[in-house]
Amino acid sequence: MPIYAYKCESCGHAKDVLQKISDAPLTECPACGKATFSKQITAAGFQLKGSGWYVTDFRGGSGGTSAAATGAAAAGATASAESSCACHPSSS
Repeated sequence: MPIYAYKCESCGHAKDVLQKISDAPLTECPACGKATFSKQITAAGFQLKGSGWYVTDFRGGSGGTSAAATGAAAAGATASAESSCACHPSSS
């Protein structure tokens, strides 16, 4: 279940609430009792860290080659192999 941040527009009271996605949003402030309690927009609560998929697969650094570079190298090898076969001699 996600945690939603709420804040009262009248008194400024803030509270984090664990709710189901299907639950109706809270409207009454628990501190002052007014119907000015609203849901806040917050950042995601997780980060991708460590030597995960992004670092090893897409950066193309010393950890390995990227998928795009590998595909381009394979296409170049195929093109050069086709131009030097016995039935298609190279034009140079």
